[in-house]
Amino acid sequence: MRPAKERDQSVATLRAAEEVDCVFACTRKERQISRAGTPYLTVELRDATGTILARAFREADVLAGGFERGELVRVRGRVERFRDQLQIDLSAIARADGPEADPTRFLPVAYRDLDELDGFLEHLAREVYDGGLKTLLEGLLGDERLRADIRLAPCSAPAGGPGGRPAGAGRSASSHHAYLGGLLEHTVAVATLALELCALHPRLDRDLLITAAIVHDLGKTREFTYGAEIRQSREGRLLGHIELGLRLIAARVPAELQEERRLALEHCVIVHHGPDAASAQRFATAEALALYRLNALDAHLKGAFELGFPALDG
Repeated sequence: MRPAKERDQSVATLRAAEEVDCVFACTRKERQISRAGTPYLTVELRDATGTILARAFREADVLAGGFERGELVRVRGRVERFRDQLQIDLSAIARADGPEADPTRFLPVAYRDLDELDGFLEHLAREVYDGGLKTLLEGLLGDERLRADIRLAPCSAPAGGPGGRPAGAGRSASSHHAYLGGLLEHTVAVATLALELCALHPRLDRDLLITAAIVHDLGKTREFTYGAEIRQSREGRLLGHIELGLRLIAARVPAELQEERRLALEHCVIVHHGPDAASAQRFATAEALALYRLNALDAHLKGAFELGFPALDG
């Protein structure tokens, strides 16, 4: 029997008779009854290499109380072969906490290099020269926790759960950049488009539009939770990312940012998904209209690449 070393263990490398001590994502949890009438626990565990079933026939209800489906779990047990399939005979399973609960090991991640995207973001922020807006961006991007959250957050949860959906299924304009790092990738794309658009239309308020492009989706950093799946947080469900983003901005507004400039920026954020007919909200500035179009352009293109093009779905 080979020794269990977590750094070497994955679903793909597990072998019969191997002792398991590792963190996995729990994607299924069921309490079932055996033929003898006793309860047992069945869970499905996943990592980047695949999935495996695990079962606990002893103290099933006690073990079930230590975690929920959708969480990262610390698993201990032994790999057994059952009907020509490997499964884990559980001796312990509980919610994983702290550094071991690293969602980047289990969730889809941006293909693009996040350090490179971070560099682009800093470059774009340096293109803002208005004193108040520049100080606002420095305050936001200088917050280490927020900066880390920008690198981590997606723009939406993957459609259909961990496995996603087939191309073309459940297509939505809001389903794009549905992976860790997606927010940073989208923000850089929209801000880059804004910079280029200002060269074509010099009447646009360049500093306002670039700042709005950088901060328009900041609320996404508070909209999701991360475990076995990307899910909406409670505040994300109740308030939405626009309100959450406005709160983040408000907490960093510098004294030198004039009220008129602040209102113009907040207006861009509020209507970046388009005007709200229910409240009679309309585009009040060219910059708000431009941000809406640029945001939609990147979101729709990325969504089409991820979910498929209607004309090509057959």
